[in-house]
Parts: sequence; C-alpha cells; structure tokens
Amino acid sequence: MDVQTRRQVIVVDDNRALAEAAARRLVARVTQAGGRAAVCLTGGTSPEGLYRRLAEEPWRSAVPWDRVHWFMGDDRFVPETDPLSNMGMARRLFLDRVKAPRRNIHPIDIGANYPEGAARLYAEDLQNFYGAERLDPVRPLFDLVLMGVGNDGHTASLFPNSPALNEKEKWVLGVAKAGMEPFVPRVTLTLPALASTHEMLFLIEGAGKRAIVHRVFAGEDLPAARACADGELVWLLDRAAAPEGAT
Repeated sequence: MDVQTRRQVIVVDDNRALAEAAARRLVARVTQAGGRAAVCLTGGTSPEGLYRRLAEEPWRSAVPWDRVHWFMGDDRFVPETDPLSNMGMARRLFLDRVKAPRRNIHPIDIGANYPEGAARLYAEDLQNFYGAERLDPVRPLFDLVLMGVGNDGHTASLFPNSPALNEKEKWVLGVAKAGMEPFVPRVTLTLPALASTHEMLFLIEGAGKRAIVHRVFAGEDLPAARACADGELVWLLDRAAAPEGAT
C-alpha cells in the first residue's frame, strides 16, 4: 500500500480546533504506550497552538510528563535562545512551563563543532533510548512524530532534490545549507527514522499552505509526499489549508 493510499486526512474548522485535535491525539498516544513514551516534535508555526495548549488545562494534567520523552525531528544549528531554534520554541511554549523532567528532554547538541558531529551525537542518543542500532518496523522508535510542510514541500530539514531523501541507513544527518531561508546549517532525522513511529501526524494550517498540500496530495515527488510511517499516517488540516476535495 503506497503513501497516497495509506494517508488519513482530517479537516477541522480552524487553528484552535487543530490544536485541540492534535493535543487529543498526542495524549491518546502517550497514554496508550503504558510505560515510557517518545514524541518527536517539529518546528514552524503550525505546532505553536498545540504547544501552547499542552501547557494549559485540561491537557497539562492529562500528559504523564514523568514518562514522556521529547525529541526533535530537526533543528537549526543555532543556540536555543535564538528565535530560529525549534527546541527553544518548544521550551518557551510548553516544556519549561510544565512538569517535564529535564532528563526527558532531548535537544540536538548545538554545542558540537559542526552539524555532522551533532548528527552523530543525536543518533547515539536515539539509539541508546531505543536500545538498538537498527530500527525494527514492529517496534517503532516513537509513539508520535509531529511533522509540518514548507511551501517548497520540504518536511523536517529534508528539502526537494536533496541526497538526504535517499538515505536508508543513518538515523540523523547534518545539513550544511538549507534549501530555503533561513540559510543556516541544520540537523535532521532521516525518512526511515521519522517513519519509525506508531503515528506520524502532519499539522497544517492556513490558506498559505493550501497550494503545497494540493501538490503533495496529487502525488508530486516532494519530501513531504515521501514521508510515511510504520504505523498510522495522518494529515490534520484546518479548513483554510485543505485543498478542494480533501476530506
């Protein structure tokens, strides 16, 4: 079954409904895990509403913070105090405002000398958490992977026509130069690592995303169209972002 066939599309009224629906799915996934759970976060503007809601009731009390581990799907190679930092945004909007143990937060090491070094360190962190150096489709690394899509079709820091799209073995890669602004180095999980999840959840909001979502759903060869999951693949859109015919 290909990505187009497996994709589940959910359209909600607006960005507030999108944040609520995403929070509900996140809590369901980490609760279902029973023991230790792992969530892979994303950057950009679409998850901001979700992150804010996680720091508020009723979701703040619904998340078992002590047993959920938080990873990043990608990040810019900048300090967390920089507005461009994805982990910095996640900390500001919810992680620093809730009872998330510091040991459960797994930032990409921007203190490494260069992105490739940070990528190796992050791969080691993921493999230590997972307990193996190779991914097993029947035992996903993550319970939930959050994703977004850029106007060029990139997802995480995997850009159109990048050789990184064809990586099959490595879990994490350094990106010397992004395919679009801001042109800063990045570190990104690869498609196989992102796919190792019980659920991959794309969060898409706003009319500005409608054109690129249409291209993805039409089957154009874009990074976001290549992204798949060992478990469920869900695209959660607000009505403004949904192309004609999306259900």
